[in-house]
Amino acid sequence: KRTVYANNLQGVETRWIGPDEVKKLVPIINIEGPRYPVLGALYQERGGTARHDAVAWGYARACSAMGMDVIQQCEVTGVTTEGGKVTGVETSKGAIGCDKLGMVVAGHASVLAEMAGFRLPIESLALQAMVSEPIKPCMDVVVMANTVHGYMSQSDKGEMVIGGGTDGFNNYTQRGSFHHIEETVRALIETFPMISRLKQLRQWGGIVDMTGDRSPILSKTPVEGIFVNCGWGTGGFKAIPGSGWAMAELMARGHSPLTEEFSMYRFREGKFIDESVAAGVAH
Repeated sequence: KRTVYANNLQGVETRWIGPDEVKKLVPIINIEGPRYPVLGALYQERGGTARHDAVAWGYARACSAMGMDVIQQCEVTGVTTEGGKVTGVETSKGAIGCDKLGMVVAGHASVLAEMAGFRLPIESLALQAMVSEPIKPCMDVVVMANTVHGYMSQSDKGEMVIGGGTDGFNNYTQRGSFHHIEETVRALIETFPMISRLKQLRQWGGIVDMTGDRSPILSKTPVEGIFVNCGWGTGGFKAIPGSGWAMAELMARGHSPLTEEFSMYRFREGKFIDESVAAGVAH
């Protein structure tokens, strides 16, 4: 309920619903679980889902139409600097000169920062997800159960899309760890008993960057001309539109009121951002 009030104060339409309405919205849910009965839920009717790859291609198509070059299958292998200022990047397809460089590379921000000669106050972890075999439509909302820690929705193809937590140790593996799969599946079988009969189709891990206060970094860096946008943890996809505006203004003007609080130097100065509840996730 506290989060409902916090969201509404920020103009995010959210309401509290009881167990009966939860069951009406999600018939397959077990609201009388042996360990965690459903006492209520936070419901965002305006919320929705989007296909990640379709959104990425939409942005790429728009960028290309505006005259930007989108170079695929091109690995950055080094960052060149001179006198504390960026001069370009080395890639697997040759060198590219530049006066400004924006690093927006999700789980590999610290890798590129090291190439440029500075460290970021972030940790990289594997975040896991999995999908089941496709079945007939049975769920048209996304359910996120923080207490048992797992979320589930159904894709257009009928697969049950299941998400878990991050590994408890720093790593760059993209397979995740078995205990998270087991814990997530166990929790969701208790919440949605019918899925116990489903086969797992595939499972994977993606690298996420975590900051000390779980809020992102949009910042200048110790190297003049290099700007970084990272540390979104598990919520980067949802933050793309807003962070895009902020990052563009920061790079174009060297300053943006939208990014002031998100400097990488806040950790050195003790100016942590205390809003972990806003992320909506336990990690």
